[in-house]
Amino acid sequence: MGRPIIGITGELEAARWGNWIREAVVSPVSYTRAVDRAGGTPVILPPVPATSVPVLIAGLSGLVLTGGRDVDPSLYDEAPHAQTDIPDHRRDRFELILTRAAIEADLPFLAVGRGMHILNVARGGTLTQHLPDRLGNENHKPDPVKMTTHDLKIAATSKLSGVLGESAQVPASHHQAVNQIGTGLLTVAWTPDEVVEALEVQGHRWGLGVQWSPEEGDDARLFEALVTAASTAAQPASPPQPEVSSRSKRKRHGARAS
Repeated sequence: MGRPIIGITGELEAARWGNWIREAVVSPVSYTRAVDRAGGTPVILPPVPATSVPVLIAGLSGLVLTGGRDVDPSLYDEAPHAQTDIPDHRRDRFELILTRAAIEADLPFLAVGRGMHILNVARGGTLTQHLPDRLGNENHKPDPVKMTTHDLKIAATSKLSGVLGESAQVPASHHQAVNQIGTGLLTVAWTPDEVVEALEVQGHRWGLGVQWSPEEGDDARLFEALVTAASTAAQPASPPQPEVSSRSKRKRHGARAS
C-alpha cells in the first residue's frame, strides 16, 4: 500500500516571484513537512467552487484543515468584534463545504486552530470572538507572533487520549475559541481555565479538531494517527470471490488428479 494522499487547505494571497506579483495558493510549509514526516503524501488544496468538492473528497485519503484568520462571525449569526479579522469569504465557504463533505464521507481529518472553528461552525456551533473579554487576561495569546506552551486535560474515553494520553503540553497562540458546541461534536480536551481545546465528531472514523498547533511542535503523534487512519481508509476492499458449486469443485479436483 502506498502513502495516503492528505489534502491540506490553503488560501489565496499575493506572492512575488522576481518582478512578478500574482495571486498564489499559500500554506505554511510546517503542515506539509508534518504530513510528509508522518508518512503521508501532502497536497495543498486551493479554495475551489463547491462543484469541485466531491471530486476532491473522492481523491483524498485524509484531510488537514489548517489555521489562519478568524472565521466570519456572520456564519454563526454574530456581528464582528473589534478584534476579529476581516474575513476571507471564499476560504470560509470552501472549508465549510469541504468539512461537511468529509464528515459525510467518513474521511479522516485533523482540524487545526481555525480549522477546529470551521468544524464547530459547520455543525451549527458558535465561537468566542475575543477570549480576553471572557477570561480577563491574554494567557492564550500573550505574544502576537510567538507560540506559548500550555497544559491541557484530555477525556480518558476519547480517541485523542488514545494518542496523547490524559494530559499534554501543547504549543498554541489564539484569541478566539469554541463557545457553543456544534451538533454531533464531543468536547474532549480543556485548559485549566476551561477553554475547549479539542473536539471529536461522534461516530466518525477519525474526525478531530484541536485548538493548538501540532505542526509547530516536535510531537508528531497526531499527524501519525491521521496518516494511520487515512491508510486504513484508503485500502480497497477485497473483490468478492465467485461462489463455486460443490459439483464444480469436484470436477476441478478430478481434472487435477488426472
